[in-house]
Amino acid sequence: MEQGKIAKQMVDFHKATFDNTFNAMSIMQEQTERMVGMFLEQSPWVPEEGKKAIQDWVKAYKKGRSDFKTSANDSFKKVEDFFAGFEKQTKETKVKEGK
Repeated sequence: MEQGKIAKQMVDFHKATFDNTFNAMSIMQEQTERMVGMFLEQSPWVPEEGKKAIQDWVKAYKKGRSDFKTSANDSFKKVEDFFAGFEKQTKETKVKEGK
């Protein structure tokens, strides 16, 4: 097996692992958000400013989570493009050498 294929399989494995872990984390955060929302609805003693602060915090972590996912996907895409270019270059070299 060529080194380029091995590297691509490793990147694919790491991307799949990242995606699965990220999805599990997202589900856990969404469930926690629902629980906190229900708690706040049933807690009249929590001031409106406190509820607003928690809602702002939830929006901030959702945006951070989305930005992180976008950044990770962009990075994986760059690595995949690099290995695709490397593999293409290797094939072109073999054709020129007559192998």
